[in-house]
Amino acid sequence: MKARRWLVVILAGWTLLACASLPEVDPDQAKARAKAVPEVVTSAGKLPRQTTEQLLKKRWAKSTLDLTGQAALEEAATGVPLIAGNKVQLLFDGPQTMAEMMKAIAAAKDHINFETYIFDQDELGMKFADLLIQKQREGVVVNVIYDSVGTIGVPQQFFDHMRESGVKLLAFNPINPARTRGNGWKLNNRDHRKMLIVDGKVGFTGGINISDTYSRSSPFRGGSGGGPAPARAKGVNDVGWRDTHVRIEGPAVQAMQWLFVQNWIEQDADDLRDAKYFVQVAPAGDKVMRVLGSRPEGRFEIYKALLLAIQEAKKSIHITCAYFVPDDQTLQALENAARRGVDVQLVLPSVSDSGLVFHAGRAYYRPLLEAGAKIHELKLSVLHAKTVVIDGVWSTVGSTNLDRRSFLHNSEVNVIVMGDVFGLEMEKAFKEDLHNSNEVTLAAWNKRPLSNRLKEWLARVWDYWL
Repeated sequence: MKARRWLVVILAGWTLLACASLPEVDPDQAKARAKAVPEVVTSAGKLPRQTTEQLLKKRWAKSTLDLTGQAALEEAATGVPLIAGNKVQLLFDGPQTMAEMMKAIAAAKDHINFETYIFDQDELGMKFADLLIQKQREGVVVNVIYDSVGTIGVPQQFFDHMRESGVKLLAFNPINPARTRGNGWKLNNRDHRKMLIVDGKVGFTGGINISDTYSRSSPFRGGSGGGPAPARAKGVNDVGWRDTHVRIEGPAVQAMQWLFVQNWIEQDADDLRDAKYFVQVAPAGDKVMRVLGSRPEGRFEIYKALLLAIQEAKKSIHITCAYFVPDDQTLQALENAARRGVDVQLVLPSVSDSGLVFHAGRAYYRPLLEAGAKIHELKLSVLHAKTVVIDGVWSTVGSTNLDRRSFLHNSEVNVIVMGDVFGLEMEKAFKEDLHNSNEVTLAAWNKRPLSNRLKEWLARVWDYWL
C-alpha cells in the first residue's frame, strides 16, 4: 500500500494546478438553519413531525449531547435525513468481517454491488473473486467498482477473468488518460469507499479492503467466529491489522445502494444490468442512522457532520484513526473541546503502512497534548480503523480518515448511528484499544529525538497530498 499512496502523492503534484480548500463549519449558522425536529424517513417514507418526536423521545435517552438538536444541525449542514428501523452489527478486524461478507454473498438471490479501494490478487482476493464469479454463474447480477490506484499492482488478467465470467467491473478514474471516459482525467480523485450491498437489504461498510493484509486480526482480538485471540505479535514484522466494519440491515441499505449507483453513473459507465436494486425494505431493528457519502467537489457531508459533532461535544470525544493529518479547523475544534473540559482521547498508530502519513500526523501531537487531549498509540498492530464516538451516543464508522485527502480528494462513505446502545458498543471497543495502547505524554514527547522531529517537519510539507 505504500506504493499506492506514493503514486498519488507524486502524480498529484503534476495534476493539481491549485489547492482545493475545506469549507468553514460554523455551528451557529447551522443552528440558524436547523429545523426544530430533524427529518426521519423509514421504508414507508417520511415520518410526520409528531411521530418523529415520539420516536426520538423513545429511542434517545437524555444525555449530555442533545441528539435531536445534533441531528437537526447535521441535516441543515448535509441535507441528508435520518433513517429509522435499522439493525447495525459492529465487526472487528478482517477475519470476522470477511466471514460475514462472504456469508451474505453466498446467500444473494438477485444482485451484489461491491465497491472497494483495494482488490488484490492474493489468496483472500482470489477466494472473494471466485465467490463473486460463482454467484454470477448462478444468475445473480454482480457489479464491482474498484479504484485504479488502489489496484495498481494487480495484474489486469485478474479482473479480466471476472469480466469473462460475466461479472460487470468498473475501474474508477483510470490512471491511463486514454482509458478515461466522459468525466475527464482526474487522477488525484480516488474512490476510497468500501461498500458491499446484497439484494438491496444487507450492507457492509468500514475500513476493510480485499487483501491478505486484512486476513490477519490484531493480536488483541479473536479471529472470525469469536475464537481465542491469536498469539501476541513479537515485532513490527509480525503484526496484525486492527480495523472496524459494520453490517447493516434495514432501510439505510437503500441509501448505500444509491451511493453505489450514483458513483457508477458519474463514471460514465455502461448501464447497470437490470436487477431489483431499489426494493421495499422492512424495518430490521431500532437503530436511527444517517448514511453519508462524500466525493471531490461535492458538499463535504462527512466533514461537516464530524466537525459539528466535535464542536458540540459536551463530555467525550473518542477517536480511533489510521491516518491522522488534521486540517486547521479540525485541529482547532479538538483543541477547543479539550480546553473546555471534554475528554478528548485519540488512539493512533504506533506502526503504519505509510511512513509519510505516520510522521505527518505526529507533527500535530504537541498542540493537542498542550491543550489537554490524550494520545495513545496502538501496540504492535497496524491501525486501519476509522471510528469516532462522541458523548457515548453519536457514533460513526466508515472509510474516512481525518486528513485532507479523505475530505477533499476521495469518494468516501460513513454511517452515523445515533443512540446510547450502539454508542456503548463503540465505547467498549475504544476502551479495549486503549488497554492495548501506550499513552504519549507531553513530557515524553518533548524529549523525542531530533531525527523524529525532522521527519515530522518534512512530512508536513506534503500533508495536503497525503
